[in-house]
Amino acid sequence: MPRLFGTDGVRGLANVDVTAELALDLSVAAAHVLGDAGAFAGHRPRAVVGRDPRASGEFLSAAVVAGLASAGVDVEDVGVLPTPGVAYLVAATGADLGVVLSASHNPMPDNGIKFFARGGHKLPDDVEDQIEKRLREDWQRPTGARVGRIRPDGAGAARYVEHLVGTLRHRLDGLRVVMDCAHGAAYQVGPAALRAAGAQVTVIGAEPDGLNINDGYGSTHLDRLQAAVREHGADAGIAVDGDADRCLAVDADGRVVDGDQVMGVLAVALAERGELAGDTLVTTVMSNLGLRLAMEQAGIRTVQTAVGDRYVLEEMHRHGYCLGGEQSGHVLMLAHQTTGDGILTGLQLLSRMAETGRPLAELAGVVRRLPQVLVNVTNVDKRRAHEDPELTSAVQAAEAALGETGRVLLRPSGTEPVVRVMVEAADVEQAQQVADRLAGVVRQRLALA
Repeated sequence: MPRLFGTDGVRGLANVDVTAELALDLSVAAAHVLGDAGAFAGHRPRAVVGRDPRASGEFLSAAVVAGLASAGVDVEDVGVLPTPGVAYLVAATGADLGVVLSASHNPMPDNGIKFFARGGHKLPDDVEDQIEKRLREDWQRPTGARVGRIRPDGAGAARYVEHLVGTLRHRLDGLRVVMDCAHGAAYQVGPAALRAAGAQVTVIGAEPDGLNINDGYGSTHLDRLQAAVREHGADAGIAVDGDADRCLAVDADGRVVDGDQVMGVLAVALAERGELAGDTLVTTVMSNLGLRLAMEQAGIRTVQTAVGDRYVLEEMHRHGYCLGGEQSGHVLMLAHQTTGDGILTGLQLLSRMAETGRPLAELAGVVRRLPQVLVNVTNVDKRRAHEDPELTSAVQAAEAALGETGRVLLRPSGTEPVVRVMVEAADVEQAQQVADRLAGVVRQRLALA
């Protein structure tokens, strides 16, 4: 039987894979695993529950709240709020756990259930396994005064905004910014935080109707933001995804500033202040080689992990690093937040502009992205991708030919019979030629019978 929890909670098609019954049962199991700590400490367990604006989130959050309360957990329901907002409130209020109903950047029909432990931290695999093991077990139900109480929390959003603005070293007065909220969870708190920090804000993608989340807006669809920045003569544009844990940017000319460039800007800023722990930036293997080369020039070390923010976070916790993230715009700043926070990332990037008086294009120019080509090779035995001697030899020969200004990455897909061939090189033609050649070797050596 496949594992219920994926790389970021439980996610799937709402009302088919992620049902009200599953949401209720999971919340009861989570209450038994995560809420017991509060009970053992001598107080009633307490949870913070939030969601993004998907229509399915309405019934799923109702099921989660019901499950928690039935298990004796007091619930603070914060309604529509970004995932990192819920994580922050779990930590700030001393709650025993948090639950978010969101499928992040996925299309509207999907939804997901994500848990946070005390302190606002994502759950390690072993704790998720404990929750899954206790799913639908027999349990003694509390009665009378021992059942949980449910309280709508209308102040949580304002508290989260105050925290975000409080992280800034420099206000944003005078900056003209367009923010794309993806018709998602940040549609109120995102613009509110930017305005409280002093920016002049034009907002797009901030009319959620339960059905339009991520639909043509947000960090996965930047066309409208690029056009709006140029139309309004803004200094920059900021785009988050549906649950606002990611952030990408656009400069004054409408050029995209990706997660690698954002991390480069923030790493240099922290290093200049002596606040970059270990003078190290943690990235994944998918980050552009241009980021590593730029960081080397700035005296900053980069450490690479497998793809996924949880692996970045594990590496940061293991060695005490404070900055890391992914090319997709999922940036982790552990001095201010326990998880990726798109609004926080945007604020910090804009604050760097205000601090230096330099345009975003100039700041982002510290990272010169090398051309990157990705070829997906289908219908192959992905398990042998790193075992076939001829393929290994072909990769080594390609890496030798590319030298210090290029690299090769072979990544077997986690869900399909696909091997992804990624090549970076000094120019796009060279990258394409090398990628096509290696893809041919993959097809020849790993083809399924």
